[in-house]
Amino acid sequence: MVSDAVMATVVLGSVTLSFPCFVYGAWYIIETEPVTWGVLVHHLKFVGTGLVLTTVPILVWMAPRSMDQFSGFTVVHAFLGAQAYAMLAFGFTGIVRIFRAKRRHDLYNDYDEDLLLDEIGGDTMDHWRSRLRVGVFGYVFFWVLAYLVGVARYVFRYLL
Repeated sequence: MVSDAVMATVVLGSVTLSFPCFVYGAWYIIETEPVTWGVLVHHLKFVGTGLVLTTVPILVWMAPRSMDQFSGFTVVHAFLGAQAYAMLAFGFTGIVRIFRAKRRHDLYNDYDEDLLLDEIGGDTMDHWRSRLRVGVFGYVFFWVLAYLVGVARYVFRYLL
């Protein structure tokens, strides 16, 4: 059986590798105009990989062991991680509305630069875009905080 320290190191590595995926995915979607279907899929490959690299260790290794390691660090780490995923869910509500509006007008395949996103989404599109921005920013903010607390937990438990 793999030792606890080795598994913790693998999990730390996996979660650490997710951050460059998030950063590249965000940079790519922000810098690429127009956002076609190919651009969206490329973006989602990296963001999805980052989410898998973070979420799988949480579900498979961290969550099942959290009650056995109940401490202040564990509670803070879990709280910040839960906030990150709550912000992701909040942002997802905006993503869905934006995706549906662009898909309905075939803007992923037949981009029309004269057609503004606010025009196709009605009066609420600005609201959904704001939710997306707040959700993504909030996810990254809480993810970084949870990551830092997790690194501190790792250092105090396995290195000191």
